[in-house]
Amino acid sequence: MTQVIVLNGGSSSGKSGIARCLQAVLPDPWLSLSVDTLVDAMPLSLRSSDAGIDFAADGEVIVGPEFAKLDAAWTEGVAAMARAGARIVVDDVFLGGAGSQQRWQKRLDGLDVLWVGVRCDSAVAAAREVARGDRVAGMAASQADVVHEGVYYDLEVDTTRREALDCARAIAERVTRAQ
Repeated sequence: MTQVIVLNGGSSSGKSGIARCLQAVLPDPWLSLSVDTLVDAMPLSLRSSDAGIDFAADGEVIVGPEFAKLDAAWTEGVAAMARAGARIVVDDVFLGGAGSQQRWQKRLDGLDVLWVGVRCDSAVAAAREVARGDRVAGMAASQADVVHEGVYYDLEVDTTRREALDCARAIAERVTRAQ
């Protein structure tokens, strides 16, 4: 039985929309936790900081040692919630590609995890980024491919021309079929 669904994709690829739709279409309650939740929970002093997380003018994300420590605690906490019986959708951006997935695999060891790649054409993601207005310009384009490098998926969805609900239904079908 799937306990954790990990959605990985670049900024503005549609992960958060898919996560919300999954909560609506999956038969059991699922918590949705995002790396954005972690960033929002951090003290302001660590946002735009060399020690925490910083966003360069070109959209590059720079992660410092304090962010890395908080991220390790966060991933461990997500895994603990799953082990305690919560079903969880994780919305993340694997800036380190395969290395980021390995970090999650270590934390989620022993849990039934569905790894989902959320792809989106970089030009479409960049247009979404502009429309959102809450992201540094260039982040979506710079992350569109690099977050998938060397990453293994059980399933991939592409939001370039497919709605979040359709992608969520495909993921939900895979989850319910496995049970």
